[in-house]
Amino acid sequence: MSTPGASDPSGPAGPTSPGTSQHGRWMVAHGRRRWIAALLALVLVAAAVVAVVSLNRAGNVTPPAAQGTATQSETPTPTPSETTSETPPPPAPAAPPPPPPIAELPPGSMNILVIGSDIRGGTPAKDAAAHTAATGEAQDHRADTLMVVHVPADRSTLYLISINRDTWVNIPGYGGAKINAGLEYGGIDMQTAAVQELLGITINHTLMLDFGGFKLLVDGLGGIDVNVPIAFQSSIETQHVFPAGMNHLDGQAALEFVRERYAFSDGDFQRVRDQQIMLRAILARLTAGGALNDVTAVRSLVEFASCCLTVDKGFDPVQAAILAYSLRNLDANAIRSMTLPTAGSGFVAGQSVLFPDYGGIAAVGAALREGRIGELARQ
Repeated sequence: MSTPGASDPSGPAGPTSPGTSQHGRWMVAHGRRRWIAALLALVLVAAAVVAVVSLNRAGNVTPPAAQGTATQSETPTPTPSETTSETPPPPAPAAPPPPPPIAELPPGSMNILVIGSDIRGGTPAKDAAAHTAATGEAQDHRADTLMVVHVPADRSTLYLISINRDTWVNIPGYGGAKINAGLEYGGIDMQTAAVQELLGITINHTLMLDFGGFKLLVDGLGGIDVNVPIAFQSSIETQHVFPAGMNHLDGQAALEFVRERYAFSDGDFQRVRDQQIMLRAILARLTAGGALNDVTAVRSLVEFASCCLTVDKGFDPVQAAILAYSLRNLDANAIRSMTLPTAGSGFVAGQSVLFPDYGGIAAVGAALREGRIGELARQ
């Protein structure tokens, strides 16, 4: 029996009636513990229900670890080889459009005057010629080379007619002088007019090249193979030695080859022949392997040559390309050449000159006009 103020081992006892037995008090305590346990179980169940409802509202999201596993099994990351095989290759680039065609040269023959300027001092010949054309002032350069290139109607060959630079003629607008002085006094136009009057022909186009431009042109072509007819040593600049036979010449050596006259017994006459040999060699180089059949190659050639050439006003790059393309079937081995006939040498006003053979020159002019120049020009 408990005493007042003592504590029960199961916790404080609730109020009892004075007549309650010990067994009754045990029953009351035992029922209270069962009630507490039931209440705790109910709370746990309610918490579980709330958690499940919350997850369902969030879209049935699985825990991070489970989510990662599900992603790997449902949508596996493709390997590089799988990506390459499944991705279509990029489309091939479109082929470049074909180059526009080059027009055909109008039918008929042509005469082209080639001038080699001997200008020095670093001023390009084209600038000197432009200054003369604009102001009428003479410039210190003369035509070291004068050659009429006749292009026949069939374009199968060319005829080269050289004019000795010391030939004494009438220069329109100036008077009597060596023919090469036309470039000095009136530029390209006056030089062209002097040749036209002498031969009685029409010059369709004029090309001029100075020493520097000539060297650039030859070097740009990778050098030129020239068959030297007479062994000699140059008397100018590097004094290059030229053995007889085939020589591969760079720009400097090629320039010395076409300028030399003092090494020869007939002076300027052999120089003129060597200039014809050089032009033949350049034409053979340009037409080798059918290069002029390629429209793109022809345009590249014209663009390259434009750095070095001075041309008349009507000879633009388009006209130059048309002319070059028209020579695509040229046989370089069939090119023929000759030198305009002269009637001896002498002196005029203290100058050593060559007198023109007017009868022979008239025959050449007529052959050019009538398409018979092949009868006079040699191989």
